[in-house]
Amino acid sequence: MAATDKAAGTSDRTARHLEQALALHQQGQLGAAERLYQEILAQDRRQFDALHYLAAIRLQQGRADEAAALMREAVAVNPDAAEAHAGLASALQAARQPDAAIASLERALALKPDYAEAHYTLACLRQALRRDDAAVAGFTAALALDPDFAEAAYGLGRSLQALDRHAEAATQYESALAVDPDYGEARFGLGSACAALGRHAEAAEHFARAAAIDPANAQPHLALGASLQVLNRHAEAVAAYETALVQAPELADAHNNLAASLIALTRFADAMAPLERALALRPDYLQAHSNLGHVLLALGRDEEAADHYQQALALAPGAGRLEKGLGRALVGLDRHTEAIAHYEKAIALDDGDYEAHGWLGNALVQIGRLSEAAASLEKAVALAPHKAVLYYDLVQTRRLAADDPWLAAMEACAGDMESLLPNDRIALHFALGKAYADIGQHERSFRHLDEGNALKRRTLTYDEAGVLGGFDRIRAATSSALFRARQGCGDPSAVPVFIVGMPRSGTTLVEQVLAAHPSVFGAGELKAFHHALTLCPGDGVTGEFPEAIATMTGEQFRRLGARYLAEVTPLAPAAARITDKMPDNFRFVGIIHLALPNARIIHLRRNPVDTCFSCFSILFGNDPPHAYDLAELGRYYRGYRALMAHWRAVLPAGVMLEVDYEALVDNFEANARRVVAHCGLEWNDACLDFHKLDRPVRTASVVQVRQPVGRGAVRRWLPYRAMLGPLIEALGEEPDAPS
Repeated sequence: MAATDKAAGTSDRTARHLEQALALHQQGQLGAAERLYQEILAQDRRQFDALHYLAAIRLQQGRADEAAALMREAVAVNPDAAEAHAGLASALQAARQPDAAIASLERALALKPDYAEAHYTLACLRQALRRDDAAVAGFTAALALDPDFAEAAYGLGRSLQALDRHAEAATQYESALAVDPDYGEARFGLGSACAALGRHAEAAEHFARAAAIDPANAQPHLALGASLQVLNRHAEAVAAYETALVQAPELADAHNNLAASLIALTRFADAMAPLERALALRPDYLQAHSNLGHVLLALGRDEEAADHYQQALALAPGAGRLEKGLGRALVGLDRHTEAIAHYEKAIALDDGDYEAHGWLGNALVQIGRLSEAAASLEKAVALAPHKAVLYYDLVQTRRLAADDPWLAAMEACAGDMESLLPNDRIALHFALGKAYADIGQHERSFRHLDEGNALKRRTLTYDEAGVLGGFDRIRAATSSALFRARQGCGDPSAVPVFIVGMPRSGTTLVEQVLAAHPSVFGAGELKAFHHALTLCPGDGVTGEFPEAIATMTGEQFRRLGARYLAEVTPLAPAAARITDKMPDNFRFVGIIHLALPNARIIHLRRNPVDTCFSCFSILFGNDPPHAYDLAELGRYYRGYRALMAHWRAVLPAGVMLEVDYEALVDNFEANARRVVAHCGLEWNDACLDFHKLDRPVRTASVVQVRQPVGRGAVRRWLPYRAMLGPLIEALGEEPDAPS
């Protein structure tokens, strides 16, 4: 055979082998393809295609350095082949040699300027290195050569976004989607650009479509949740975050963001688990510590809240919002001096922080520093004149005069009532109600109180039939026979003193009198007995309260009392008596006696109309929900009065002392002595100077108990008589005539 014929035969055989190898390669039979490529290269090491395709297999196998070596051989064989330089760039990129890869792509483009893929790949490399200006030029060049190059349009959008050119980025994402409507990354990018432009409704729509395209990808669901949060569509955001967590349960951000929406829905207890999970995944997660502090604060778990705020502050020293959160938790722990220091730190960081001034003012009110409190609240109002809740706090610090500048400021604010947020509108009505009462303009006062109460009532859910029926059930479940049968049960401690009654009936005054005694610790309004009662099922108690009372054993009553004491006595371990002045404990008087037979109970009574109208004048919060409608308030009072009459009839003599507020203020010392004696204590003259006592008070009577006792609150309702018809009718009796 002639030499030329032999060369032609070799060439034909190589071509056939290349064709076979390429077919195997395309079928995914890499091992077989690799053997054929190697056979070809054993015959001719300069066989360009074999070098190129074998390098591709090495890349698929993750052997980037070997792929790069093979592509260098290919480039040496054909240095003018742009594709060879582009292939080498791919191998170098995989081998984490980006600058060398960029040089190879630049050589490829020098050889072939209209090489769209090379422009695109070079732009992607520069984008990965955050050289977005250069990347923009590369993607633009690729698109100029191929306007339907969807990946290049998407890449250009990403780089434009990185340069904060969000509107231009959105246009590029739209171009990519015009070519491929199911391009999930481009749909996600368009959502991100819309969100950056403040077009959150559009962003949510695009994220939802991206999630539908790739439902197993957590990121679109996570971004959808964020946009829905901004739109205050928190219930939908919760669903989006929960879906994200199905796909990526280890995503700490999703757990935290889910909790944030639950918080916005006031589902504080539900927010606990995702926040705890977020912190388990990322113990130094600042926002999760902050959010958990907020949740614990809302749940009344102030000590735990303080701990998380402190951990957050360790991560972000000098964060004013965290200083304020820690201050609020410390106020809840009656550590007002420390709380004030944290509020002052927040103010030092930002003197224009009206919240910090407001919270500082409230803390100062609670410890009786009223002039300082007023100054802080005035500063807060000056900083945020349309934050009307601050006016409400301010007017509680003093009695206003007709020419008080803050009355004029409130009236000016009321002139633009519709611009206020709902809670501020409610607070302003209550503030003006108090202010006009101070200056004797009772009709104007009542109009504002009536409107404020009506607005507040619309925000609340109240099952009146369930509540009043509950009083009837308590009476039916607690007969005299039950108390005789269970006599001597319960924990024998004589430490607790329960002060009960309707709100605004004088319970704070009586607690302040007792707290002035050196043997007494005034604990304020505690939820401890209700907490202890909710744990009864753990002791084997079956059924619901109150019917379950009849089935409880003496030992179960003892454990109930012990649970209460375990929560309360650590507040003041050395105190002979600890007062609990939660007014609502009037519902539990009978079971309190069964669980703690030596505890003393003091029931405060006040004129029914005075009591109810005083409640109607106060912005309590969400509890008690019945306080914001005169007729509901009157019917609730009747239910309360009937239940207290029942306790009076069935309790053993001497367990409950009843004190009339009017008698207390008319003959203060005699009645104060009765109260102290009922608690089994020797008289102490300090009880007469209760208003000088340096202790925090966090009830609506905080200002009154800083003053000597007086009759100013007796028959307060009389100037409003003509306006109180629904209350008087609901009470079912003619109120007492003036004395």
